[in-house]
Amino acid sequence: MLLIYSPITSPRLAYICATLFRNEFAIEHDKLIYQSCTTAKINYSDEIFESQGLQIIPQGLLFQKNILQQEIHCFDWKGLVAFFKNDKEAIPFDLFSAAFYLISRYEEWLPFIPDQYGRYAHTNSLAYNNQFLHLPLVQLWLLEFEKTMQESFPDFQLPNQKFSFVPSYDVDVAFCYLNQPFFKNLFGFYRNLLTGKFEKFAESGNVYSGYQKDPFDQFDFLSQLNERYHLPAIYFFLLANKRKGVDKNIHPSKKALQQLILKTASKYQVGIHPSWQSGDDRALLKDEINTLSNLIKNPVMLSRQHYLRMTIPETYPQLIAAGIKKEYTLGYGTSNGFRASFAAPFYWYDLKNEVQTDLEIHPFCYMDSNSIFELRQPVYEAKNEMQELFHQVKKVRGEMICIFHNHFLTDQPEWVEWKKMLEEFFKENLSA
Repeated sequence: MLLIYSPITSPRLAYICATLFRNEFAIEHDKLIYQSCTTAKINYSDEIFESQGLQIIPQGLLFQKNILQQEIHCFDWKGLVAFFKNDKEAIPFDLFSAAFYLISRYEEWLPFIPDQYGRYAHTNSLAYNNQFLHLPLVQLWLLEFEKTMQESFPDFQLPNQKFSFVPSYDVDVAFCYLNQPFFKNLFGFYRNLLTGKFEKFAESGNVYSGYQKDPFDQFDFLSQLNERYHLPAIYFFLLANKRKGVDKNIHPSKKALQQLILKTASKYQVGIHPSWQSGDDRALLKDEINTLSNLIKNPVMLSRQHYLRMTIPETYPQLIAAGIKKEYTLGYGTSNGFRASFAAPFYWYDLKNEVQTDLEIHPFCYMDSNSIFELRQPVYEAKNEMQELFHQVKKVRGEMICIFHNHFLTDQPEWVEWKKMLEEFFKENLSA
């Protein structure tokens, strides 16, 4: 148990301590009680107590009640980027405020220049601009904090956590040819013929005639991978009622899609993949959730936004109101890495109302489409990047969530190497 002295009561301090130390901490406002305690302790104040535990001097962020532009100057601490510097030797920065700034996504509450989809761009972030986007920096700080604490309190240990690897699959389009609108299939069929794409032309013909499986139907393959390595996979289904813009899913009334969802839900967790359209219409969000809930005969608790359409603070309250309990959108759609500099679940802190909510955030760090379309990486570079992220999360005993898409894991010539890469990565890293 870690005792933290602070003369000031603060919901932000309570939140970040609960996030970092789970339930293995207590905040004490009485200095006499703090001084009499002989267990591991931190003096989080400007007051000087001789030989009374380590001291972290507050920068002030955790005691503010508004959202202000913060003055940030980065420096090196034990080979790691740090900020909110102070003059203490053991912990020379306000670790608690710095962690809060990153995990609360404080910078996303401030004005910013959005990307082409209206999202917070990774190039705006402190992590990107100071070259630590590829690191779960907060947890790396904690490992160094643990070592420093053990110099004064040898028995001190951070809460025990176990590394986990969670593959998640966004099912934007379940089938390439089957169950698609008639005119779409007809147009595609003749377009491939007239433009000389004879391989696609033959493929579609073989699928229509039943001689070949639909190329996007990789769900048995994915299930075999999950079962072989005992992985707690999660599937997110896009169920927009209207085909529009980037919402190009199979219509949710299609029997084949419903059977796929039911089969998947019998083995794995399934969640909603709210359509782009639902970001402009809360009624659509509720309809899509109800469609999935009515099908699986269970409440829908998990969500990840299609195209990662999310803005803070607008999106999260909408999801809370719709009954979502666990959210998996936090990451970038333009770069891999750690958007919150943290690789573990945490509860969303509503800065506007200064309260910890019940919405549990599960950040991801790797998405195949980032490697393919944004970074334009060759397969071997994508594998190396995923390997390095795996190494970093395992080092901090975190939760590594990756996003894959069934339509990028096919046996088609343009995708078959990506499918092989995934098999190799699982075999090399997840075998018992």
